[in-house]
Amino acid sequence: MNHILVVDDEADIRKLLEEIFREEEYAVASTGTGNEALVLLRDVSYDVMLLDIWLPDRDGLDVLNEIRSLDTENKPEVIIISGHGTIETAVRATKLGAFDFLEKPLSLERTLIVVKNAIEARRLRVENLEYKRQLALQTPITGESVPAKALRQQIRLMAPTNGRVLIFGESGSGKELIARAIHAESQRRERVFVELNCAAIPEDYIESELFGYRNSAIPGGPTEKRGTFERADGGTLFLDEVGDMSLKTQAKVLRALDEQRFTPVGAVHAMSVDVRVIAATNKNLEEEIAKGNFREDLFYRLNVIPFYVPPLRDRKEDISLLARDFLRGFGREYGRPRVELAEDAIELLKQYHWPGNVRELKNLIERILILNPQAPRIERKHLPMLVHRGASKHSEDFSTLHQAREAYERDYILKKIDECHGNISRAAESLGLERSHLYRKMRTLGISVRE
Repeated sequence: MNHILVVDDEADIRKLLEEIFREEEYAVASTGTGNEALVLLRDVSYDVMLLDIWLPDRDGLDVLNEIRSLDTENKPEVIIISGHGTIETAVRATKLGAFDFLEKPLSLERTLIVVKNAIEARRLRVENLEYKRQLALQTPITGESVPAKALRQQIRLMAPTNGRVLIFGESGSGKELIARAIHAESQRRERVFVELNCAAIPEDYIESELFGYRNSAIPGGPTEKRGTFERADGGTLFLDEVGDMSLKTQAKVLRALDEQRFTPVGAVHAMSVDVRVIAATNKNLEEEIAKGNFREDLFYRLNVIPFYVPPLRDRKEDISLLARDFLRGFGREYGRPRVELAEDAIELLKQYHWPGNVRELKNLIERILILNPQAPRIERKHLPMLVHRGASKHSEDFSTLHQAREAYERDYILKKIDECHGNISRAAESLGLERSHLYRKMRTLGISVRE
């Protein structure tokens, strides 16, 4: 449903336009002052504003100029209306970004045509901005492992369809990346991709986040809000961590999926949408169904095309490619494009278990780059203690006794330094070594003082 704001000091004109737009099934609000119009714009995303030039509190063109400075994606298309228009005024309004200029008395037929064209122009503008943003965020699925190749092939096969997708995988494994890749290769790629993290929204608010609301009961709050289903109309809706929705919300999502219709909270009439839903979860939904925490019928609605994203520990041959990709990306961001990643560091990264998956690896590379601003090469010694410990605990074997002993010594020394809160003298005493001897041992094992 499209939203229109009428700003005119004449109550009769406001009433007439409200009635006409409601008959055309637009959501419409009105006000008689410029200041109140700007307040309404901060609360609700309107598609079109009809703005009178002569207002009791300020000049309409000043209001238009202030609207131009608002966030590009959220500002409406503005149609100037005036009973005292001149060519000079129309030119000035156009330079300030007005979509069109209508003279009073208004021709209702022309007004409806101009409003319809303005709505379409805004839709194209918003979708273009969203598409560019998605392209900027998009990252190819990096890796030459069997699981990575299988995922790319599955995406190529399934993305062009309209089938619903359910993505399974541990936290941080790249479920959102898969969802964006599916959208980017789908027939809906020119339309919006809207994401909602179901686990991040409190239970009291998730229904309004999904379906929006009209006539808000919150004192001083916005009168209406578009939900994610409405914003994703024509595009893709990504419901992340769908297993965290309550049973009550699940029932309403199920109905919306079945009917492609829903009723915003507080609204009288239902609205229809055309949305492809991609859901993701880090839970075993079949176990959740057995526990009574997830609806079986919703599971089968969502699980038309299942995707499984393997954890990083099951595709360790991709770690070097991912790490170097992240290093190049963050290197450009921080003005250090020539930083390299040493092979000894790669080998240690491959031994680590990666409980946080790809997200943990990405965060770790960024942290190392920030903490070592002068290092032209990231080596084993630059990796944090957590990786050294985790690698020792999860390394399956060593080729020689010397390697095993060295790994154990390194882990044990790091543990003692950690227990002494980084105090080398106390750590040496705890280990029964001279301070100078401990320093030599640390250099031999590649342990930096910072670490």
